[in-house]
Amino acid sequence: MTIHSDLSRASQEQWLKLYYFARTAFSAVWVAAAFTVGQHSWVIAAVLLVAYPAWDALANFVDASRNGGLGQNRAQTINVVVSVATTLAVVLALEMSMNWVLGVFGVWAILSGLLQLGTAVRRWKSYGAQWAMILSGGQSALAGTFFIVQARMPMPPSITNVAGYAAVGAFYFLVSAVWLSVSQLRRKAA
Repeated sequence: MTIHSDLSRASQEQWLKLYYFARTAFSAVWVAAAFTVGQHSWVIAAVLLVAYPAWDALANFVDASRNGGLGQNRAQTINVVVSVATTLAVVLALEMSMNWVLGVFGVWAILSGLLQLGTAVRRWKSYGAQWAMILSGGQSALAGTFFIVQARMPMPPSITNVAGYAAVGAFYFLVSAVWLSVSQLRRKAA
């Protein structure tokens, strides 16, 4: 029974490492696109702004499904719903103004950050590298508050406001993936 649970834990940890690397890669590409073509094309910026929360919904759905299903991962299940709702809200906000879009991202960053923090706390006992996910979730909630304040300013925001936030998220996912990789190498060496 112990061998099975060790294999299962190792398999889940391997999945988590790949998941964190995938989240890093997507965010890095998204940030690069936002800082380059997203600044020069409203259509591309709009597509990127809609894609970001949609990707988060998909990523949380897949991760929860791989870790016991949506029923056992309530924070991620709620995060899927929140991210899907955010995707739709961004589509509507794009018809209004970038201030509205940034406000939607602010609410989403607060909610998804707190839900990410909850997921990381739940995983704390089973997997390493959760300290980075806890920091990321907390920082996301703070960034969301800042977005809401920025959205109320008269100067219109741009996609770069969100790109900075996404870059920090990519960094935290990378730290978690590398931390898990190093932990696995240490265990193998021991």
